[in-house]
Amino acid sequence: MTLWFVFALMTVAAIFAVLWPLSRGSSAQAGGSEAVVYKDQLAEIDRDVAAGLIGLSEAEAARVEIGRRLLAAADGERNQPARANLGLRRASAVVALVGLPIAAVTFYLALGSPRLGDFPLASRTRMADASQPLENMVAQVEAHLEQNPTDGRGWTVLAPVLARLGRFDEAVRAYRNVIQHAGDSAERRSDLGEALVTSAGGVVTAEAKGEFERAVAQDADDPRASYFLGLAAEQDGRKADAAAIWRAMLSKAPADVPWRPLIEAALTRVGAPVAPALSDDAMAAARDMNEADRGTMIRGMVDRLAARLKQDGSDVEGWLRLVRAYMVMGERDKATSARTEARQAVAGDAERLRQLNEGLKNLGLDG
Repeated sequence: MTLWFVFALMTVAAIFAVLWPLSRGSSAQAGGSEAVVYKDQLAEIDRDVAAGLIGLSEAEAARVEIGRRLLAAADGERNQPARANLGLRRASAVVALVGLPIAAVTFYLALGSPRLGDFPLASRTRMADASQPLENMVAQVEAHLEQNPTDGRGWTVLAPVLARLGRFDEAVRAYRNVIQHAGDSAERRSDLGEALVTSAGGVVTAEAKGEFERAVAQDADDPRASYFLGLAAEQDGRKADAAAIWRAMLSKAPADVPWRPLIEAALTRVGAPVAPALSDDAMAAARDMNEADRGTMIRGMVDRLAARLKQDGSDVEGWLRLVRAYMVMGERDKATSARTEARQAVAGDAERLRQLNEGLKNLGLDG
């Protein structure tokens, strides 16, 4: 209501600005009018009398005649503009009072949105909040999918974002729609299974296990599905089966895969540690050794790595390999000590410290 009152005041001001000049009467011009000519003639008669060019009686008669003509001219100039301009002023007033509001309403109905409801202040604040752009995007995609529920691409975009926002139940539904409308694949089955696990608080439910089994059926080398199948076996108390699944993963994977520390930590957790990853030359040399000699060689490599890191502690990857080696060998106290030394060595470098902490978290030793 306040907004409409302001608009009304603005309209009145505009109309007043148009009518004000029209309400003012026209004034006689300084030169060129008939009255001015007669006034000049009266002054000329006075000059002729003073110069003795005409007599007083003649001058008086001339003044009377010129005065009569002056009065007639003044009356004509005063009344004629009023009659001539009256119609124009009335027409302008009608246009200003009626035409301007009608024109404004016409343009608003054509270009505006008169039926659009008020937008809640809370929603305006939320949408303008630059700290929540992701939620705004989700709202837009969800609105689109309400109108286009079979848009597989839209579900593919929405599902991982919902998982990132912690809306796991909705993410499960979105991943199901991805499979239904965008096609089946091992990766999408693993996505759905992981969403089910997260929604269940980390428990590999029977439903999630079924999704991982479908993923492995489509791609036997899918590492995520294999890991969760091993986790399902561990949670069921079948640690030997879990270890077998995870050992098989490591046997087929390159030495530098990013998930190797996670699998090695899982094997340590179920009591089936593996030897630290060796270089190709070291592995070739170890093939011909017996178990005791192989253990001695590995111990020597770990000791040399520890000695090198005491000299140069800036190698984050070296520290992570050392911690992992101690954990694989079952020497958790040494792994904890190495973790402390590593943090002290890179404490002055924020980026290296961040990388170290992330690596320790993957190893399950981030305390």
